[in-house]
Amino acid sequence: MKFIDEATIEVRAGDGGNGCVSFRREKFVPFGGPDGGDGGDGGSVYLQADSSINTLVDFRHNRKFLAQRGGNGAGRNCTGKSREDLVVKVPVGTIVHEHDTEELIGELLRDGQRLLVAQGGFHGLGNTRFKSSTNRAPRQSKPGTPGERRQLRLELKLLADLGLLGMPNAGKSTLIRAVSSARPKVADYPFTTLYPNLGVVSVSAHRSFVMADVPGLIEGAAQGAGLGIQFLKHLSRTRLLLHLVDMSPIADPVQDVVTIMNELKAFSPELAERTRWLVLNKVDLLPQEEREQRCREVVQALDWHGPVFEVSALNRDGTDALVHAAMDFIEQQDALADDAQGG
Repeated sequence: MKFIDEATIEVRAGDGGNGCVSFRREKFVPFGGPDGGDGGDGGSVYLQADSSINTLVDFRHNRKFLAQRGGNGAGRNCTGKSREDLVVKVPVGTIVHEHDTEELIGELLRDGQRLLVAQGGFHGLGNTRFKSSTNRAPRQSKPGTPGERRQLRLELKLLADLGLLGMPNAGKSTLIRAVSSARPKVADYPFTTLYPNLGVVSVSAHRSFVMADVPGLIEGAAQGAGLGIQFLKHLSRTRLLLHLVDMSPIADPVQDVVTIMNELKAFSPELAERTRWLVLNKVDLLPQEEREQRCREVVQALDWHGPVFEVSALNRDGTDALVHAAMDFIEQQDALADDAQGG
């Protein structure tokens, strides 16, 4: 299934029901007073985060969401029926903007969290409400107020603990296939992921994290070239980036890293400062006697001081050590966050 990360929808809350003008008419009651009832409230529209949904694909065709109008008031002081709110379910991690003004309305970051996006109309008032000692037969009423109407732009950022970064064909999709149950397309020819993929990496019982694989970046991505820059926003909530580098003999790993870092800084300096580990992939394609020296030369040329892992995602060599180290790092971050909240 294609990953849809943005969608535009229209939401309309229900109008409030109108108040009623009515007078009591009964036998032997010649001067019955006003008995017009109020209208009912219109339904509001809410967005609700649902962890069972992971894309915005359902909004490609179904783009209008209308709550029901409140019922009109009636005689005998009968109040119109108020309508139930309309709840539209969206993936966890959805960000909601006003389409025209780009105003941020809110974010849905927890399963079950709700966000009011269109307020239902308030009920109108019947003529009973206007009765007074000086106006015993009021003939005025108030109509219900209109419900809100809005054009919304929904944007989904993947909620992943760890993100994969690299040039096209660096082996990101192969790695996520090797360590999780995700099955993005891979091929034995130069090929790039077209849509983000999420995979749950299970390290041991009750120890797992979510990994995000996004399309690879190319030079000029910050100016709109290629696909990857469209999806870098999905990495903004990750706590750790794995920078995969193609170590095959025909590749230029140092230049690849420099290119990615330049594009990352141009897109988001904050993201460029995120904790990042270097993963030298496809080391199985290097002759055994040259492997260690070539990896050392790349690390020295980059003046890299962070963690470095040598792996072959295709053969799953070195991947266990990588995911265990990543799990330890994520758990340390969780512990620090808990301590900060407790303090």
